[in-house]
Amino acid sequence: MAQSEQEILAGLAEIVNEETGLDTDSVQPDKSFTDDLDIDSLSMMTIVVNAEDKFGVKIPDDEVKNLVTVGDAVTYIASNQG
Repeated sequence: MAQSEQEILAGLAEIVNEETGLDTDSVQPDKSFTDDLDIDSLSMMTIVVNAEDKFGVKIPDDEVKNLVTVGDAVTYIASNQG
């Protein structure tokens, strides 16, 4: 069953929290992974892999560069759920 964008955001916030220690409340749709949340490319790849597992989606490497903000990732996951 597809999850709502709010559920995806909450799940993504948990993944970011596990990887970086950032407070889940700081993971908001308008936040940039690199500029606002200070997530480097290695952490981002871990977050992507964990998100793929959690949400049952495939995020190709060439798509990852387009996921600039948390909202971009939420939208991508929401629209690519099985």
